[in-house]
Amino acid sequence: MKLAIAALLAGSAAAFTSSASKASSSALKMSYENELGTISPTGFFDPLGLSKNIDAETFAQYRTAELKHGRVAQLAVIGYIVPEIYKFPGEIAPGLKFADIPNGVAAIDTVPTLGWAQIFFLIGAVDYYGILGSFPAGQPDLEPEVLEKRQLQELQHGRLAMLAILELLRHDSQNFVSPGFDGYDKLITGLPFLY
Repeated sequence: MKLAIAALLAGSAAAFTSSASKASSSALKMSYENELGTISPTGFFDPLGLSKNIDAETFAQYRTAELKHGRVAQLAVIGYIVPEIYKFPGEIAPGLKFADIPNGVAAIDTVPTLGWAQIFFLIGAVDYYGILGSFPAGQPDLEPEVLEKRQLQELQHGRLAMLAILELLRHDSQNFVSPGFDGYDKLITGLPFLY
């Protein structure tokens, strides 16, 4: 757990544009076993065969979606962990303090409907209009080898974060239905010093 949190914190600040997103479209069907993200011991992992018989443009779209989901998952993991150790002062809505909102899945029923609508439309606007995308002014000028290494790190951190948020949701949902099923009273049991 400590390694997962350290990896998520280190990777959450990465904001590099994938070289795959700059790939030119081609009518030829290609094999992608040597693309960035293929590492040992798993090698090229495509159990559903989504990369078979697709062109470079479609693969670039898939890679962009993977990076986007990885970045969102990194933020989700941080957003899941922070309320465990810190609550913002003030109110989220008139008469409802941040401190009154429970952590995890228990918060779903507590957040007002207008709050969920704001979250839904903000996420939709960011996704549709491409806000918070690539910022060339903030990208460091790195050697190609270093840039490729950092892009691989961001890809791997995103993959780890996608697994981490799924496990956090599964564990918290099970604990919500059957409180204390694991014998612990806190979500983050690997870092007891946080409490």
